[in-house]
Amino acid sequence: MTDPADAHQPKITIAPVVPAQYPTVAEILLEYANTLPSALFQLELSQEAVQLPGDYAAPRGVLLLAWVDDLLAGCCGMRPLDDSDHMGAVEMRRLFVRPAFRGLGLGKSLAEAALDFARTQGYDCVLLDTLDTQELARQLYEDLDFYEIDPFYNSPLAGAHYLKRDL
Repeated sequence: MTDPADAHQPKITIAPVVPAQYPTVAEILLEYANTLPSALFQLELSQEAVQLPGDYAAPRGVLLLAWVDDLLAGCCGMRPLDDSDHMGAVEMRRLFVRPAFRGLGLGKSLAEAALDFARTQGYDCVLLDTLDTQELARQLYEDLDFYEIDPFYNSPLAGAHYLKRDL
């Protein structure tokens, strides 16, 4: 019988993407795109994948990666929203954890790292959108003190929720 104390505890790392990782990031963005219900969002993610770092360029943006041991497990991006009605806003986007790595708390870890980034960069608030069908994500955002706001852009999808977190 195996002692549970001997069980492998995965090494989890959250870190900003570096240029050498862009091809790997493109793969996870395309994987995420395939989970979305809209061809428009799939096209948008496909374009982002080939234009990295794009809107996520430092120092005002970031694309964070979650690694479990040496395997890419998830991502989360932050991009400035200079044209928003919300002053000092940054948008959290592309929070995605590969199915094989769900249940390890990576979504929360990525979101918290993104919020830390926003604070250190001097942003006043974080905006995001999510869908009715993304129930676990909506619960995570609620747990992180995001609240519903009026749309900050027009979504082509019904069931979009717009959320804000003051920093």
